[in-house]
Amino acid sequence: MEQHSFFELIDKYLAGKATREEQSLLEEYYKRLDKNNQSTLTPEQEQALRQLMLQNIRREIHHIPSITPVKRINYFTRYAAAAVVLIAFGISAYLYFGAAKPETVASVKKDIAPGGNKAVLTLGNGRQITLEGAKNGDLAQQGATTVHKTDNSLVAYQVDKSDNDAVANEFNTITTPRGGQYQVILPDGTHAWLNAASSIRFPVTFSGKVRNVETTGEVYFEVAKDAHKPFNVISAGQTITVLGTHFNIMAYPEESSVITTLLEGSVKITKNNVSKILKPGEQALVNQDIKIMPADVDDAVAWKNGITSFNDADIKSIMRKVSRWYDVDVEYQGQISSRLFTGSISRKSNLSGLLKILALNHIQFSVEGKRLIVKQ
Repeated sequence: MEQHSFFELIDKYLAGKATREEQSLLEEYYKRLDKNNQSTLTPEQEQALRQLMLQNIRREIHHIPSITPVKRINYFTRYAAAAVVLIAFGISAYLYFGAAKPETVASVKKDIAPGGNKAVLTLGNGRQITLEGAKNGDLAQQGATTVHKTDNSLVAYQVDKSDNDAVANEFNTITTPRGGQYQVILPDGTHAWLNAASSIRFPVTFSGKVRNVETTGEVYFEVAKDAHKPFNVISAGQTITVLGTHFNIMAYPEESSVITTLLEGSVKITKNNVSKILKPGEQALVNQDIKIMPADVDDAVAWKNGITSFNDADIKSIMRKVSRWYDVDVEYQGQISSRLFTGSISRKSNLSGLLKILALNHIQFSVEGKRLIVKQ
């Protein structure tokens, strides 16, 4: 069979577009996790599946998530161990839904597609450019700085250092809507990824002694190193100071804390004149004070790597992610459980794929236009 990525193969299966050979490969893998642990896969099929699994383990998931177990009829119980592994690789409940009770399945009359590469660039003079529809190439010239779109997901700021015609005190802003994401390479070479409903404001040229940017929502940074010019991220009343590092900051106003997760290097977090140093593998939870704790780094940056991930999360926190990525308004009916869930699925999956996973735990959903109704 063709060497599709595992998640692309899952999406094809869910959409009913997988070939018989692809379906057989997935189903045989499912069956071989039976209590007898026997398989009828040929060596060639085993190797193909193993390559698919390893490819996605390395690139997408570095831990195996599970989902809160629930009781099912014998068919489900028999394959309970399989369900954990299948969900870990993004396979929705479809593979074993044949025996699930009908009321556990989400009621989706018209499916909702996932978000994509959408953003608006606002120049210093107030001009706005919708990046989704803009052609590749130069978008604007601001003094010595050229704004260049290289593909459908990235804009880059290129500075001609031989040109002294800098634009002083002029700022640009890139904003993503709900259901949007985008990347930008800042004038100093720093690479930033914006999640849905986020923004970054930055100068057209970093001409001073520091590099200051402002963010809202969630942004992942790979900061260009410059020992003589610290890089500061200002967001939700806190300041993150770095020289060169990789980190994620999540500062949505609807979340209870501003969370900064460090992958590489070190950062200083400052809030209300109190500062703390963050080390790789740690995260800071900031409210009125700063709390440092170990981080699940893979979960924190899963969105950047194309995964919707939730780790020991309650249904409302999961639905906040869903609302931002699928651009839906969430309503709740009845008493909402405080149970915690763990799992992941490709961000390329339609909304129904994610809802089917959660529906295994007796959570009912219905979708009416852009309204997602949650019932428990």
